Amino acid sequence: MRIIFMGTPAFAVPTLDALADAGHTIAAAYSQPPRPGGRRGRELVPSPVQKRAEERGIPVRTPVSLKSPEEQAAFAALDADVAVVAAYGLILPRAVLDAPRLGCLNVHGSLLPRWRGAAPIQRAILAGDAETGVGIMQMEAGLDTGPVRLEGRTPIDGKTAGDLTDELAALGARLMVEVLADFHAYPAVVQPEEGITYAAKIAKEETRLDFAQDAAAVERQIRAFNPPGAWFEVNGERVRVLAATVVPDSVRAELVEALPFLPQKKDGPSPSSGRTGEVLDDQLTIACASGAIRPTLVQRAGRGVMPAQELLRGFAVPPGTFL
Repeated sequence: MRIIFMGTPAFAVPTLDALADAGHTIAAAYSQPPRPGGRRGRELVPSPVQKRAEERGIPVRTPVSLKSPEEQAAFAALDADVAVVAAYGLILPRAVLDAPRLGCLNVHGSLLPRWRGAAPIQRAILAGDAETGVGIMQMEAGLDTGPVRLEGRTPIDGKTAGDLTDELAALGARLMVEVLADFHAYPAVVQPEEGITYAAKIAKEETRLDFAQDAAAVERQIRAFNPPGAWFEVNGERVRVLAATVVPDSVRAELVEALPFLPQKKDGPSPSSGRTGEVLDDQLTIACASGAIRPTLVQRAGRGVMPAQELLRGFAVPPGTFL
C-alpha cells in the first residue's frame, strides 16, 4: 500500500519501521516540528519519528498545523491508500481524515472505550487497571471515538509506563501490519457506549508524590510517571523515585513505634508522629495515608539513577524528616 505515516515520539517508531519492513511505500512521514533541546535548550531537536524517517530516506513534513487549505491540498496530493497515525499530537481536520482511499488508522494505547485521550498508559496504571492494550482504530472526527479493527491485550502487573509504552508500541506495530495485510478481513467494530473514560494529559503537579494517598496508590504513581520519574522534595532539592516497594500497615506501625521521641515543634507535628510524608527509618521508608512506601531506585538532579541506600550515604534524610 501507499501510506502516509503520522507520528512523533518513540512510541510511533516501531510502527514506522514495521510498515517499511513489510514492503509498503511510505509516501511521507508527518511529525511535529523540532523542539528546543540539546545543550541548554539552544538547539532544535527533531522528533524520534523524524530521525528514523530521515535514516530510512523517507520524506518528512513537519507542519505546525493541518488546518490551512494549502497543507490539506499537499496532504491529498500524496494520493495515499491509507494514513497510519501513532501519537502524532496534532488534530486531523475532516479534509485530512477523508483524503486517503481507506481513511486514517490510529494505533491507540488502550482498550477502547476506556482511556480515550492523551495519556492512556499512565492513566491505566494510576487507576490500578489489571490490564491494558492497544487498538487499531478507524479514525473519525471525535476524540478516539472511531470503530476498532483489531485489538491486543496485556496485563499491567508491576510494569512502569516506560515498560508498557515499549510493549504496546511493538504490539501496535504488529497489529497494524496485520490489518493492512488483509484490510477487509478486519471490519471496523463500533465502540460500546459503556465504560467510556478519558485520559487527560498529565499535568506537571501530578508527578509530585502525594503521600496523603495509600501506599499502593503512591507506588502506582511512581510507576505511572517513570519515565521521567515522580518526585519528592527534601532540603530544597527534588529527588526522583523510579521504583519502590509497598510497606504494609503492620510494618509501618512497628517503625513508628521505634522512632526516637523528639519534642513537639511549635510550627508543626512532632517528627515522631508517624504522619503522612514522614521518613520512618534509615531506609527512606515514607509514611502514607495507610501503609508506607520504600523507594528502591532514586535520582538526584544532575546525577545518575542509584539505589536508595547509595543516595543516603551521601545525602542525609534522617528518620523524622517530613517530605
